[in-house]
Amino acid sequence: MDEIFEKLQAVVDRYDELNELISDPEVIADTKRFMALSKEEGSLRDIVSEFNKYKKITAQLDEDKEMLAEKLDDDMNEMVKGEISDLEPQKEELEEKMKIMLLPKDPNDDKNIIMEIHGAAGGDEGSLFAADLYDMYIRYAEKQGWKTSIIDQSDTEVGGFKEIAIMIQGEKVYSKLKFENGAHRVQRVPATESAGRIHTSTATVGVMPEAEDVDIDIDPKDIKTDVYRASGAGGQHVNKTSSAVRMTHLPTGIVVAMQDERSQQQNRAKAMQVLKARVYDYYQQQEEDKYDSERKAAIGTGDRSERIRTYNYPQNRVTDHRIGLTLNKLDKVMNGDLDEIIDALIVSDQAKKLEQLKNE
Repeated sequence: MDEIFEKLQAVVDRYDELNELISDPEVIADTKRFMALSKEEGSLRDIVSEFNKYKKITAQLDEDKEMLAEKLDDDMNEMVKGEISDLEPQKEELEEKMKIMLLPKDPNDDKNIIMEIHGAAGGDEGSLFAADLYDMYIRYAEKQGWKTSIIDQSDTEVGGFKEIAIMIQGEKVYSKLKFENGAHRVQRVPATESAGRIHTSTATVGVMPEAEDVDIDIDPKDIKTDVYRASGAGGQHVNKTSSAVRMTHLPTGIVVAMQDERSQQQNRAKAMQVLKARVYDYYQQQEEDKYDSERKAAIGTGDRSERIRTYNYPQNRVTDHRIGLTLNKLDKVMNGDLDEIIDALIVSDQAKKLEQLKNE
């Protein structure tokens, strides 16, 4: 615990320094710096609070143990022993909590996300399952108090999605949804199946942190932009103006097409938003650095082709294959009750990172 104690004291020292800095008139005048320092101060506040509790409990335990070494009457002796029995578990719980709080943080955890859901294997049934997953994530986001908006969508005739891209904004969105990256498998009887046979279909989910200007700077020379006339529903303007936009990031070959909005300017803005997220995500997955190794050491590889979860409708069962978790409440999960699965994935990730730290 001595090494952890030193790290915690360093956090407290930095926290105190930050509080002085954000009170400095020169820093307050520099909005960008003030915001960055305030954000850092906020990120340390909880761990400093827990460490202060820990120090208070430790001091009380030391005092109680000193009292036991003295000659006390029976009543006082029992009272002090009782207090020690209460405080010891609290101290142990705080130690474990602080170890987790000191784990290296994913730099993207506080970010909003762009989520892309694609119907994969299974034809129409795969597209319908993509729509079911979309509904599930929208309901979960509502329960979290997050804001959602559709960036792009491609519908199928049966009411599903070939693909849909959504922006989810709120507190710590990426930290909770990053483990949804991968292939989701459904087992059920399709509505169109007269014989009542169970089919297996899949949809893939991609979760990308929203790329901020400070995260990635795309050179305009690296972007090829084409404009063309939008197709599909939207009224007569569709055939008269070149409002649709296709952007190609030449170094990576990533292409984003956007035609949902009525104006070319709006489509350009949305296309750039998605392009930045995809390019940022692409470069992150290419890096063989600390962040990438942490992803691979955590829950799965982050590869969208990796089957992560099965949704079995006949048995009302959902299974997350990465952590061996099975819940017999698929109906509730599809209604957005994802907390139990997401919490289990976060705990498993933390346990693996703690194990890594012990072995270093």
